[in-house]
Amino acid sequence: MIQMQGVYKTYPNGVTALNGIDIAIEPGEFVYVVGPSGAGKSTFIKLIFREVLASKGLIKVNSKDISKMKRKHIPYLRRDIGVVYQDFKLLPKLTVYENIAFALEVLEESPRGIRKRVMEVLDLVGLKNKARFIPDELSGGEQQRISIARAIVNYPKLVIADEPTGNLDPETSWEIMKILEEINATGTTIIMATHSKEIVNTIKKRVIAIEDGLVVRDQHRGEYGYEI
Repeated sequence: MIQMQGVYKTYPNGVTALNGIDIAIEPGEFVYVVGPSGAGKSTFIKLIFREVLASKGLIKVNSKDISKMKRKHIPYLRRDIGVVYQDFKLLPKLTVYENIAFALEVLEESPRGIRKRVMEVLDLVGLKNKARFIPDELSGGEQQRISIARAIVNYPKLVIADEPTGNLDPETSWEIMKILEEINATGTTIIMATHSKEIVNTIKKRVIAIEDGLVVRDQHRGEYGYEI
């Protein structure tokens, strides 16, 4: 699914975010990415869907070498990857339905097929009754659930969640984690960057810890391992 060999990332300002990453993530895994602020977690996440380009090294996603991928091919890579952001990134003037449908419209799906799939994912996240609302009419937890629905609407093989519970209260955070676990149970790979010690230590999954741009710990059913 994902393979990194000798991956480095140095930004134009001279900051080295990753300093030689070697990692493999198999299809269907649920992986937490943890570490101190500024350790390189966000860069690690962004490399996978080519929001940033590695300075050196090999990165394969779904057997494709994305480190050498031409810019025109990146949208096709991202069709197999759903991204859930901490700040939701919903389009404020579109309804919930339109926010989710947009991801299928660019693929030129039929209106009937789009409606069926949008209502399926809204049902999965428990918000079928909010299809005609706009984002400002929803709570933060509801907006994050819509973000998840949008991320999975085109059946991606991989979902990347960057601090998906970071702006949410504890009760809502557990609801989001339940949804992510259900998505993972269908065979979708989940990679989740998080600072939540309680979530990582309660819902045991593989833990990749990054410090100073290096993987310092890789444990199956691992723990958070940092004081917060």
